[in-house]
Amino acid sequence: MILANGQTRQSLSNDLWRACDILRRDNNCGGVMEYIEHLAWLLFLRFLDAQEEAWEAEAALSGKPYTRILEGELRWASWARKDWPADDLIQFIHTRLIPALQGLSGGPFRESVAAIFSERNVIVAASGYNLKDVLKIVDAIDFLSQEDIHTVAHVYESLLQRLGNENKVAGEFYTARPVIRFMVGLVAPRLGETIYDPATGSGGFLAEAFGYLRQQHPNLTIEQDERLQTQTFYGSEKKALPYLLGMMNVVLHGVARPQIFRRNTLEEPVKTAPARRYDIVLTNPPFGGTENQQIQENFPVPVNATELLFLQHIMKKLKPTAGARCGMVMPEGVLFRGGAFATVKKDLLEQFNLHTIVSLPPGAFAPYSDVKTALLFFERPGPTRATWYYELPLPEGLKKFSKGSPIQDAHFDEARRLWLDWDARRKTLPEHLAAEEAAHYSTEPNAWVTSAEEIRERGYDLSARNPYRTAADALPTPLELTARLLERVRELHDIIEGLHEKLGNGEE
Repeated sequence: MILANGQTRQSLSNDLWRACDILRRDNNCGGVMEYIEHLAWLLFLRFLDAQEEAWEAEAALSGKPYTRILEGELRWASWARKDWPADDLIQFIHTRLIPALQGLSGGPFRESVAAIFSERNVIVAASGYNLKDVLKIVDAIDFLSQEDIHTVAHVYESLLQRLGNENKVAGEFYTARPVIRFMVGLVAPRLGETIYDPATGSGGFLAEAFGYLRQQHPNLTIEQDERLQTQTFYGSEKKALPYLLGMMNVVLHGVARPQIFRRNTLEEPVKTAPARRYDIVLTNPPFGGTENQQIQENFPVPVNATELLFLQHIMKKLKPTAGARCGMVMPEGVLFRGGAFATVKKDLLEQFNLHTIVSLPPGAFAPYSDVKTALLFFERPGPTRATWYYELPLPEGLKKFSKGSPIQDAHFDEARRLWLDWDARRKTLPEHLAAEEAAHYSTEPNAWVTSAEEIRERGYDLSARNPYRTAADALPTPLELTARLLERVRELHDIIEGLHEKLGNGEE
């Protein structure tokens, strides 16, 4: 296929991979993290230049003035297309371009651009000759052409996947796309709803939700498209690099002005009703981290485990209206832990309908994490009457998912099929469902229904306990045992850390 600028889709893809190879050989960009970051900020500035041209043209047609975000020497055409001496180009970027970008202010989008370049050392090629070669490739992209954007988005997603596979640090912000697609499909966003990811990372959930809505509604009106672009997708990201990668990913998938902000989500107090709430939350929050006492005090149940703080945050950020819903990734430890964890889970079951838990096998987030995880789906109104469990089986002959054998869309086929049946049946549940009655709602070996009554009797332990397993089958695998041991060690670490903090504050 010939693109708007005369390139074929394949030639543009090849050029982008060539740009990666050029940067990879540069002294400042030896690792996958560095060259993807460098390419991402160049792509973002090229995209912004094209968008500013479009916005300027739209304003002129409406007889309205438009003030560019980047003007004069900061415009892409002024510096990226200039025939610089190599050293002068590098000096301009370090002394003029990046400081100007970091100092932008005067509106949410300007501040979002500033946040991409602030509070970190922006990776810039050591060689001006390498950078000039890459600029020629990026400049040839037509960001007003859907074909170009589609090609760039495809390459970019491949780069993010490569980053997730080759750099364990990327596990903090990259979620396997088959997991995301499954979750978005179950939550099923509708046009006009607001969608929020409080831990945006590489932007996979928001990008996939946008694609889902466009697929469901291919012929939008101007007003609907405007709302989709500016009033639908919201997010927060604490760290600078994921913020850049996530913004670029969402933009490449078609959202020109996503409402994604650079901030620590957990700093927002949620003891009272927050200022803004959302129809949908889709997220994979960071787990295994801790937060200080000051941030813990923002929550009804203070605890230092980030995953439990995020769960409380989400419960408060969902609109208090019927139909508000969430799909989120949780480590298995949240499901079985007691104490503060049980308190929050009790609130979850009383305030929401926790209708579905999908237990994932070891390695679903390989190679950067072997933590056993589950997918939680809940909605308003509550309380929970029963929860449908599905235990995703490993393919035959596989002990765990891994970098060489990653989780795929097809692995969720049975879960999707069985869940559609459960989704239809759960709407007819009686007000009170006894444990023995719940057993009749599923007869599949990987799926079962547990009543809220039984969950309460278990002390709000939400762990997957497959009743169709034999006693021998029910024994955990060595991988599951080590995953649970790691979770217990982390639980003990949290207790000791909390005790240490209290002693440090003079408490007895």
